[in-house]
Amino acid sequence: MSHQLPDVQASRPDVTVGLSQVGVTGVDKLVKLDRGEKRPLVLMAEFEVFVDLPSGRKGIDMSRNMQVIDETLEAAVSEPAYRVEDMCGDAAERLLEKHEYTSTAEVRMTADFVVREDTPASELPTQSTITIVASATATGEGTREEIGAEVVGMTVCPCSQGMSASRAREVMSDLDVDDDTIEAFLEAVPQPGHSQRGHATLTVTTDGSPDVDLMDLAEIARDSMSARIYNLAKRPDEDHMTYHAHANAKFVEDCVRSMAEQVVDDLDHLGDDAVVRMKQSNDESIHQHNAHAEREVTLEQLRAELNGDEL
Repeated sequence: MSHQLPDVQASRPDVTVGLSQVGVTGVDKLVKLDRGEKRPLVLMAEFEVFVDLPSGRKGIDMSRNMQVIDETLEAAVSEPAYRVEDMCGDAAERLLEKHEYTSTAEVRMTADFVVREDTPASELPTQSTITIVASATATGEGTREEIGAEVVGMTVCPCSQGMSASRAREVMSDLDVDDDTIEAFLEAVPQPGHSQRGHATLTVTTDGSPDVDLMDLAEIARDSMSARIYNLAKRPDEDHMTYHAHANAKFVEDCVRSMAEQVVDDLDHLGDDAVVRMKQSNDESIHQHNAHAEREVTLEQLRAELNGDEL
């Protein structure tokens, strides 16, 4: 004898409080991106999927969320898909359609992507890894999509470098080196400062699909720090990275501001309503804590600030 299983999720909760995000995290899927005549890119991606929950409903349909994600990602594998942010948008819109009680659906994705490049001095082939960051939020008013990257680089602290330069100046002065020679030497040979491994994140969010190239955002983020780093490094490459990092010492705040300046210069085709998220976190080498700075801002506001205008 068959019986109908109770729909516990649809029952009224004991505490009638709505929730802004309910869903699943840590969903691993293979994603294939079509590149025309080139071989497709296959990514191992991790997804987070959320919908909002009204106060009168006890829970979401968890199995339905998983079914929608599976359906969408399987479609992305079997049909041409060119942008991961569009795939997230498709999934978010499907979620919204299949959950009659929700007003917002959100899909987030991260995936490691390998970039082939040459080392800066010895010009040997090597690989670097960036993390693709994509998301989409679907509502009754439309879908906003986000695309960007998290990259790793190197920074050098200007404060500790300044102290080292001051000490070098005093030592050379005691050795009767003239002031002009001291300054010329310090200009040519950057002094030591404590270094950090930096993690830069840059994303752009717009209505629909952002008109930006993922690798352009990754390049901006990598160039915002004191120097790029490489997995393979012969001694000339190590010297190159160390010298350039110390010749371009930056606080964590400087890295975010460098991203902001490059975004305004390089992404001038984007509309004022595009939202830019810029984040820098540095793993300190002489402290147990880390340094962090970030900004989320519309391009309209960012352009105004860099132009010295007030909105």
